[in-house]
Amino acid sequence: MAGDWMPHTPSRQLAMAKRWIDMLPEKEQDWRMPAGMLQLLGELIQEAEMLQDRANGPFGTKGDAARARTAFQQLVSVMRDIRRRVFFIPPLTEANFIDLGLQPPDTIRTPHIDVPEMVDFVIHLRGIRELLVDFWIQGEAHKAKPHGYDGAVIIWGIRDTPPEHPEELTHHTMASRTPHTLTFDEAQRGQTVQIALAWQNERGTLGQWSEYKSAIIP
Repeated sequence: MAGDWMPHTPSRQLAMAKRWIDMLPEKEQDWRMPAGMLQLLGELIQEAEMLQDRANGPFGTKGDAARARTAFQQLVSVMRDIRRRVFFIPPLTEANFIDLGLQPPDTIRTPHIDVPEMVDFVIHLRGIRELLVDFWIQGEAHKAKPHGYDGAVIIWGIRDTPPEHPEELTHHTMASRTPHTLTFDEAQRGQTVQIALAWQNERGTLGQWSEYKSAIIP
C-alpha cells in the first residue's frame, strides 16, 4: 500500500512491534490503553517470532510458513488497531512518534488536512448492556464517512452530567463504520453514560467534538 506506515517485511514488522512493547508499558495509563491490549501484543510478538524461526529453520515446512504468515497478519492487525485507537488520543509528541518508529503527523494545518466536518449522532438501545451509536456528517443526509477519513472517534464516560472538557470522558474507540456498538458491564446497567464524537482523517488529525448526548445503559 503506497504511503503505508507499516513495514513491508516480517523482520521489520517484528522489529517495530518489539520497539512498541519496550516503550508502551510505561505509557499504558497516560495514553489510556484498553485493558489487555499490551498483553495481546506481547503474546502475538512471541508467537510470530517463534513461528518465523521454525519456518526459516532447516526443517521448516510449507505448513510452518503458512502458520508464520497467519501469525504476522494477526500481529499487523493488532498493531494497526493500537495505532488507530491509542496513538492519537491523547495526542503524542513528535518525540513519541519517533520513539515508536513512526513518522510524526504533519502539524502544518492546510485545507487538505484540516477536519472541518462535525459528527451528528443518535443513540439507540440495542440490547442488554449495549448501546448503538448511529453517526453521520452533520448536515448531510447520507451516512458515508468523509473521504480519506479513518472514521469517528467515540469518547464516553459514566456520569450524570456532561463534562466541561472532552478529556474528562476517559473511554474511547475508533468507529470506522456506522452504527457502532458500545458494550458495558453488568454493574453499569441503569447508569447514565455521556457520549461525544469527532471525525479523524487518515493523517490522525481530529476534528471538533460534537455536542454531548446521554443515555441510560440498559
